Formats: sequence, C-alpha cells, structure tokens
Amino acid sequence: MNILVVEDDEIIRQELLLLLKNALYDVTALERFDDVASKILMKDYDLVLLDLNLPYESGFDICTKVRKESDVPVIFLTGRTDSADELDGMLKGGDDYITKPFHSPVLLARIAAVLKRTKRGTDKEISVLAYKDVKLHLAKGCVSYQGKSAELSKNEMKILHCLFLRQGEIVSRADLIEYLWDDQVFIDDNSLSVNMTRLRNKLEDIGVHDFIETKRRMGYRI
Repeated sequence: MNILVVEDDEIIRQELLLLLKNALYDVTALERFDDVASKILMKDYDLVLLDLNLPYESGFDICTKVRKESDVPVIFLTGRTDSADELDGMLKGGDDYITKPFHSPVLLARIAAVLKRTKRGTDKEISVLAYKDVKLHLAKGCVSYQGKSAELSKNEMKILHCLFLRQGEIVSRADLIEYLWDDQVFIDDNSLSVNMTRLRNKLEDIGVHDFIETKRRMGYRI
C-alpha cells in the first residue's frame, strides 16, 4: 500500500511519515506544493492524505481536479473543524475528513477503513508490528522476541498496540485509558497499572527488559 502525504507543515509531515512507515505502509511525501493534482496523478497511489491549507491552492480544489481523472481515495487531514468544511470536503469527492490534532490509532483505523471500503486494501491486513526486535502479532494475540513468545490478554494487546503505533512518543495514561475503555463511563486508574504490570512481567519472561519506559507524571514510552 502506497500512501501519498500532502502536508506543508514539516513537523506534522514527518510525524505522519514515521507513523505510516511503522504501520508498514509505503509512504511518499510531497515537499513542493505547486501543481499538486498532477503530482498525485503521476503515480498509482493507493490513498492520499491531503491537507486543506496549502500554499498555492486549497485541498478542495486539488481534490476536484483529481476526481476528474482518478478515483484514488482521498482523506482530508486539516485543522478546520467547521462542519460546513467537512460537508464541502465530501461533496468535492473526499472519502473521509479528519481534524487535527489527530490520535494516531484513530487515523490508522480510518485509513484502513477507507482502503477496505474502496477495495484497495490487501486481502490480508497487516498482522505483525515490530520494534527493537520485539514483534506484536495482532492476529495471534501474542508478543515474541528472539524465538520466545507470550500470550497476551485483550487489554495487554491494546496497550502494546497503542505504544507500537506511537513509537518514541510519550503516551499519557489518559490516552491509554481512553484507548482501552472508551465505551465505559468510568474506570479506576489502578486498572491500567494492573494491566501494565502484567504486560511487563510477560515481556520479562521472554527476555525483554525495560521495553516500556515510565515517564513520571507523563505516561509511557517504548
């Protein structure tokens, strides 16, 4: 899967590149923003992440031009939160509309959904994420390291999955709690600590030491 990132903010662009590469997508990012529509049409991309506020013309105008020649999926990624802009984006031919700041797991889920809906996703979804020789097997529900593996509970899987998707970032306890239990009104903060302790013990059992770092009063990081 080859995704094109059209984002003129360099910090956000680099963040997107890292996120998508870690999710095992092939990624291309534009660094010049003249005649963007032609650049999109030059290659057979599987999906385009398109900012709205670009130097020469808006993402809406670019999408309109692209739609005259291609049905490549387009996800608008923008700081505009007005519902009128979102509606306009859909009318211009966009497949989804995501506002900044975005949550990495949510963005990846929306990308996967658009690829699946437009039938450009692979028949077999990405099932293994890797970082520092540690592999998270999503389909099997386990983590492995140098030939050893450990079965994970649903919550342990979700904790690692969230951390893998945000490698090198500090993920707050609040973000993890929301990711694990977003459909429940209240969860005791201690529940996260219990799951984190069990997960760390399982990692230790297969020889993975100090993989999840605790940043005091901030959160966790791998």
